[in-house]
Amino acid sequence: MTFTSKKDADAYDKMLDIAESLEAILSTINVPLSEQQVESLALEMAKDKDNIINALKGTLKINDEKPAKNDNKKTAGDESDNVAKIKKVS
Repeated sequence: MTFTSKKDADAYDKMLDIAESLEAILSTINVPLSEQQVESLALEMAKDKDNIINALKGTLKINDEKPAKNDNKKTAGDESDNVAKIKKVS
């Protein structure tokens, strides 16, 4: 990846470091996620870290939420193909 400034490169590196830390946390939870799903989820959480932090603090208001940035227009049917089925274990 090429950056136009050191500031942009440093911000990207920081985001990747956060994603790596989140991957470590997500890999320890008792939810069946593939390695690819863990990596993708951690990266998306790192990209939106400010809203994640506010949600964890309990300060995120519904009006503060930004719509997800999604360059690929998908239909509802497409999204369901990417969702892992979770079985409730008794």
